[in-house]
Amino acid sequence: MAGVKFEQAMARLEVIVGELEKGDLPLDESLKIFEEGIRLSKNCLKVLEEAERKVEVLVQDKNGKKQLRAFSSDGDDMQDSASEP
Repeated sequence: MAGVKFEQAMARLEVIVGELEKGDLPLDESLKIFEEGIRLSKNCLKVLEEAERKVEVLVQDKNGKKQLRAFSSDGDDMQDSASEP
């Protein structure tokens, strides 16, 4: 499961949810894919938390203060909007 990419895990989770929502699987099969879904969701959460930590590091200024930045869709990557106290 460690080698599963985030996008692949999310796609599989969507399939699992769809199968469980249908309700036509036997109980043992439902439990099996539910457990798989739990593992995948924990993996996705871990990946997202790691990405959040990386972003926090990337937006720190030279003094170590985190900068609040707004994404700009007009071509600029990021714009400073405020800094944390």
